[in-house]
Amino acid sequence: MGSGHVALTFDIHEDGFACTLAGRAVLRGSPAGPACAVARGAPDVKMVRGNFAIEDAPTDRVELGFAQADGDGLLLSASAGSAPMLRLSINGNALDVAVLDPAHDRVWIDLAAQPDEHVWGGGEQMSYLDLSGRRFPIWTSEPGVGRDKSTELTRLMDQNGMAGGDYWWTNYPQPTFLTSTLWACHLGSTAYSVLDFTDRARHRIEVWEGAFSLEFFAADDLPELVGQLSTRFGRQPALPDWAISGAVVGLKDGDNSFARLDAMLEAGAEVSGLWCEDWIGIRQTSFGRRLFWDWSWNEARYPALPARIAALADRGVRFLGYVNPYLANDGTQYAEAEALGYLALRQDSDAVYLVDFGEFDCGVVDFTNPAAMDWFAERVIGREMLDFGLSGWMADFGEYLPVDLRLHDGSDPMLMHNRWPVLWAEANAQAVASRGKTGEAVFFMRAGFSGVQAHCPLLWAGDQSVDFTRHDGIGTVLTAALSAGLVGNAYSHSDVGGYTSLHGNVRTADLIMRWCELGAFSPVMRSHEGNRPDDNLQIDSSPELLAHFAAMSRVHKALAPYVRHLSDEAVTSGLPVQRPLFLHYYEEALFAVQDQYLYGADMLVAPIVQADARSRTVILPGDTPWRHLWTGTDFAPGTHTVAAPYGQPPVFYLPDSPFAPLFASLQESA
Repeated sequence: MGSGHVALTFDIHEDGFACTLAGRAVLRGSPAGPACAVARGAPDVKMVRGNFAIEDAPTDRVELGFAQADGDGLLLSASAGSAPMLRLSINGNALDVAVLDPAHDRVWIDLAAQPDEHVWGGGEQMSYLDLSGRRFPIWTSEPGVGRDKSTELTRLMDQNGMAGGDYWWTNYPQPTFLTSTLWACHLGSTAYSVLDFTDRARHRIEVWEGAFSLEFFAADDLPELVGQLSTRFGRQPALPDWAISGAVVGLKDGDNSFARLDAMLEAGAEVSGLWCEDWIGIRQTSFGRRLFWDWSWNEARYPALPARIAALADRGVRFLGYVNPYLANDGTQYAEAEALGYLALRQDSDAVYLVDFGEFDCGVVDFTNPAAMDWFAERVIGREMLDFGLSGWMADFGEYLPVDLRLHDGSDPMLMHNRWPVLWAEANAQAVASRGKTGEAVFFMRAGFSGVQAHCPLLWAGDQSVDFTRHDGIGTVLTAALSAGLVGNAYSHSDVGGYTSLHGNVRTADLIMRWCELGAFSPVMRSHEGNRPDDNLQIDSSPELLAHFAAMSRVHKALAPYVRHLSDEAVTSGLPVQRPLFLHYYEEALFAVQDQYLYGADMLVAPIVQADARSRTVILPGDTPWRHLWTGTDFAPGTHTVAAPYGQPPVFYLPDSPFAPLFASLQESA
């Protein structure tokens, strides 16, 4: 087949046309089977606290089945002799698409598909790794709570601000997909779009914009294809040693956080970082313990914090904080940004546009204004965080850009909304680079879109419910890591214990222990107290929980040499640390497996993601034995039911791995 950026070619014949990539037709059109259509859109977009309801009532839809040559491109029309309405032109490995009548701002393109073709990608997807048979709107948003319309929790959340979500809702969508026939397509547009795989005969792309590109990639195997996409979007630096060599403990208990950390260390926990998101103060709301969105040290909540940070550093423990791109209108930084003209405005006046974040309002720092981005990177992240001594932080949010505000550069918010997380990542990366800390300071994000890979060093999977539910519980973080990894994100992790606790849904000891196990076999192991810490079990709520957390943190630290190898490999190859089984074992039976993963090429992890389970079914791929991490027993390839007592999640490794001695020593670490 060949590999790399293979050029596209057009072939026009009596019955229509084809666009070919590496000998395969990726687009076919004819009068009997039009591949393209255009229409005039009539969008209706509503936002409530980052949750969106988006509808459209397109008119004047026209199917374009007739093609004629136009220099190096094609003109498509509705009938022979009628005026052309769409132009297709080839630019290397990209197909440029342009509507000829600007009144038409909706385009549908049906790419050719094989009946049994499987599809992956879509950014960070929470519910389905294999996208086949479903449609996925591409719009960054809150992921929803419950995300399953059949559950009571989702119904309750929908009644309270349409916040229940659905399977396609995600903080990080991306209009990129890979197919099992080893080609990939990326939509070069920030507009609202839809990847529709409901018809096995075609891959339909719907775009709410009249000009865009479709980039194509082809390879001889899937690792090479994933590497191409990683090169296209930009690779993250290797994770620093401190981030992968022990747990990052998340506490938001003010000055008492330090005493609790001491108790964890005394219990034998290996801790590389203390993450106090409340370092800027708290705001109590009906949702739970929120933060005060003014990004500087709150001395009342954390007295003598600079001395505390220095003392932690002497013990090899980093201090991490929290920031997001919005400013509370009762904070000092809001007043400063407003005076400088750095906040997005209303469309009907020069007043600042305020966004309701749930019992408090915030201004939006306007990153389309270079001066505003520089101000936030230097004044806020640079001086208040990096110079203060922070080694990392949660760079939260980014999904909330409303579509009815006014931006400094005059851009359409409908086209800027999806790009906003990328600008937010750029601001963070700019601040880190300004202090010479790239590859050393680590910020982690949940929001994303195409291109965020070049700026964000680490993803986290967002705000899962504190449960085992199919679409919003612990299992979704596996799907998130695997899907995001296929489109260029090498590193992902999650809140150990989950985050969202509402309507009486609280953590069980079973859940928090199983999440500790998952965290141990993730590149970064970070705990979170959740939105309602006082209502939920914590990693130090009992001697049993603390001992379990400590044991898993020791496993995480012991794995650091292997994770260092995987991180370095990600830099050179673009392969993610956590990989779907089919990345190295290309069998159709594995194409939808999303509840276990390869940790690099040498280790297989099958976390417990069902409540009260003491065993689980594990698929061991390939044609050579796998060795059980905890007993040293070799298992033949195939499907097995494997015991899973607490502290021993099903994990296997290849006996001939150069890291086999390290893996064998993990029993002693636990």
